[in-house]
Amino acid sequence: MTHAKDGRGGLNYDPCRYGKSRVAFRGPQADLDGRYLACIGSTATYGRFIPDPYPTLLGQALDLPVVNFGAVNAGLDLVLHDPSVLEIALSADAVVLQAMGAQNMSNRFYAVHPRRNDRFVKASRILTALYPEVDFSQIAFTRHLLDVLYATGRERFDFVVEELQTAWTARMLRLLDQFEGRAVLFWFADMAPPDKAMMPGEARHLNEPVFVTRAMLAEAGTRALSVVQSVPKAGAGDTGTEGMVHSSFDALAAAEQIGPAGHAEAASALARALAPRLAEVGAG
Repeated sequence: MTHAKDGRGGLNYDPCRYGKSRVAFRGPQADLDGRYLACIGSTATYGRFIPDPYPTLLGQALDLPVVNFGAVNAGLDLVLHDPSVLEIALSADAVVLQAMGAQNMSNRFYAVHPRRNDRFVKASRILTALYPEVDFSQIAFTRHLLDVLYATGRERFDFVVEELQTAWTARMLRLLDQFEGRAVLFWFADMAPPDKAMMPGEARHLNEPVFVTRAMLAEAGTRALSVVQSVPKAGAGDTGTEGMVHSSFDALAAAEQIGPAGHAEAASALARALAPRLAEVGAG
């Protein structure tokens, strides 16, 4: 498949909107008149720099339209607070729900932008009391926020991590319950789910779902159709930016993403997991 490029030499993502949603998702716009699938997730689901991301390949493998509800740096708040997205996803034959990071959600300590979930909006009174020495007016993004909090008080940071993990688990269970066993919970990263949360400053993989652990994934998975883990095999995830389309300006950002071979592996794994569900729906 060929893709038009923008003026900087990157992909044309053919942005589109669904229903009354204010979020521009990756196109082309899917046909919702018949059977279809929905993929919900963050940067990897959107497929930044990837000509044919896993939702596209999954649709080709299963011969069904796929709505790509991925958004760069999205958290669970994006879909939970967007009635149009949720309504369309609830009407899909099946849903792929990526395990997104726990940092890009509003919680008891801080609020994020409802659509651009990596944007830090404000600290709560609880957080300002916990970190009175931090000037939150100088912080714009959640990653920066977490780095500052960790560097300022590592012992206090455990309270932040615990809150984010608790909020992630509760919200993931709430969302999966709405799909009533029709959603596959999808781990897509360059590492397997860790046994404990990785802290800022530790050597960490670039696209690890922040603070999400194996136990959290297992608990959420009890409400899912199945849990699919896709960690690129040696040779699939270490090919640099081969097969990606990006400008020289975006070269470093592209190098942080899983490449096309990893997306192909992911689509194959998801197709195998979803085939029985779709056959059951088709027979009904």
